[in-house]
Amino acid sequence: MHPFTEIHDHSAASLGETALIERIREWLGASAPPSPAGPGDDCAVWQPAAGERVLITTDPVIHGRHFDDRASPEEAAAKLLRRNLSDIAAMGGKPSAAVLSLFLPPRTALRWLESFHRALAGEAAIWKVNVTGGDICATDGMLGIGLTLFGETVDNRFLPRVGAANGDWIAVTGALGGSLAGRHLRFDPRLAEGQWLARQPESVAMMDVSDGLAKDLPSMLSPQWQARVDTETIPVSPDAATMAEASGRSALHHALCDGEDYELLVILKSAADPKAFAERWKAAGFALPFTIIGRVRERLDGTPPVIWTRDGQAVTGELFQGYEHLR
Repeated sequence: MHPFTEIHDHSAASLGETALIERIREWLGASAPPSPAGPGDDCAVWQPAAGERVLITTDPVIHGRHFDDRASPEEAAAKLLRRNLSDIAAMGGKPSAAVLSLFLPPRTALRWLESFHRALAGEAAIWKVNVTGGDICATDGMLGIGLTLFGETVDNRFLPRVGAANGDWIAVTGALGGSLAGRHLRFDPRLAEGQWLARQPESVAMMDVSDGLAKDLPSMLSPQWQARVDTETIPVSPDAATMAEASGRSALHHALCDGEDYELLVILKSAADPKAFAERWKAAGFALPFTIIGRVRERLDGTPPVIWTRDGQAVTGELFQGYEHLR
C-alpha cells in the first residue's frame, strides 16, 4: 500500500501532531495504557516491579529540521542528548542509559560521524549516561539520529504533565523565546532543578517547554480548567527581542511561540506561598530565575484554554499558537 496521499483531508497534516497522537492512542487500543504509563507525557513511566519506576523517552535530531550545515557535529550530538535529558528533567528524574538509531544515506561522511559520536561520548560522560547500543539503517537521503533515553525517579516521586486544579499557580524557569538565534543548539537541561521541584510538596505537575509556551501550557490543563497568564510577568529572553527586530513580530510573540526553550513549566498547589517558594528556590543554590506567570481558573464554555492578559485585560491582535509538527 502506498503510504502517501495528495489529498490533504486524508493526510497527517490534516490532523497535526496533537490530534494525531490522540488518533494513534485510539489505534493502539488496550496496548497503550493511560498516561503516564502510556502516551501523553514527557516520559512514559514503566513499573517493572513493586517500588521501581523507569522513565522512558525518545527524540531525534534530523538534518534540515533540527540542525543544518551551520551546526557542527558536536552541536548536533549535544542537542540530541540534551533534548532527551530535558524530558527526564520534566518528570523530576535522573538519566541512566540510552540507545541510538542511525538513519544514514550511504554518502554520510565518516569524519562527520566520528566527530558526532566522540562528542556524544563526552556529553554522555557529563550527564552520566551509558550508551548501550542501537541500530543503523540506510536511507535514500534523510540523515537522522534517534535516541531513546531511560531514567529513574528520585525518591520514587515524579511529576506528571497533567494535575492542575482551580487556583493553582503557574511558574516557569529561566527565560523564553529566540531559540533560533542559536540557543536551540546550546542549552542545559534542567535536571537538578527538575529533581528539586519534584521533591517539593507544593509541586503537582511539570513539563519542559519544547514547542513554545502557547502550545505547551494548554496540554497541562484538563478541559474544565483555564490558565490566565499575565504577559507582563513572562520572562522574555534577550534573543526574543533580537528575533523581533528581524521578524516584525513582538518579543512576546517569540517568547510564547518559538519553542525549543527547554525550560520547565511548573504547576504549584493553590495553597503554596509563591514568595516563600521562590526564596527556597534561591536557597537551594539555583541562580536561574523562577517566575510565577499566572493561575489556573475554571473554564467557561466556549473560551480558550489560555487567556493571555495585560493590565488585567485579554491580549488581542496577535495569535499565539506555538509550534505544532505536521501543521
